[in-house]
Amino acid sequence: MNPQALPPLPWLTGFFMRWPPRLELRIDVQRPDESIERELDTLHRRLHTAADPLATCATLPGRLPGLVWRHREADGEHYVYVEDSARGCLAGYTVFNRLIEVDRRTAPHVRAPHSRYAPAYQRRGIATAVYEWGLEQGFCLVSGARQSAGAHALWLALGRRFQLGYVALHARRMHYLGAQPPAALRDDLSTRLLLIGPGWSLERLQALGLLQAARPAAPP
Repeated sequence: MNPQALPPLPWLTGFFMRWPPRLELRIDVQRPDESIERELDTLHRRLHTAADPLATCATLPGRLPGLVWRHREADGEHYVYVEDSARGCLAGYTVFNRLIEVDRRTAPHVRAPHSRYAPAYQRRGIATAVYEWGLEQGFCLVSGARQSAGAHALWLALGRRFQLGYVALHARRMHYLGAQPPAALRDDLSTRLLLIGPGWSLERLQALGLLQAARPAAPP
């Protein structure tokens, strides 16, 4: 895929003049390694406990040597658990959550991924491969308001293969902000990153009414 940068919209600053100042979209998420390890240990036991719903996960075709992907869907949300079968442990997981901030028309086509991977399995391309799987299912991905440094780097790396831009979530709609909106817009908590999956394009999202063009505020 040869993505093209989404065109910037430099006149958008006025659009947010109506909204009160909010906290910055910060790269500040840090999770204690110990809590991640404990959670993954618990999930791994559940995956291999016959009476547990997690034990019914389907196995996805392998994409990375030595790692088994297990998948389940619940209420429209997709869970991908990545297991290191040789070491008998869970490397981590990604949840593709529904985006509650958008309307019913948009909701089936977007997901907000959230991941937790053990330190030993970070920076090995596992989360990247799982996100690519999510995009290949026909979803566009929307980031959270805050990210860790690793998550932000993952999104930028995927942005070299898929269309990446910024959107603002207001009034249950996604408003397109371009590839490089002004810093004041990027810092707003309503601003998120958008990855456009295969089969989608900026033009198609707009034609279907899933992505709105942000408009400058009316003059006082």
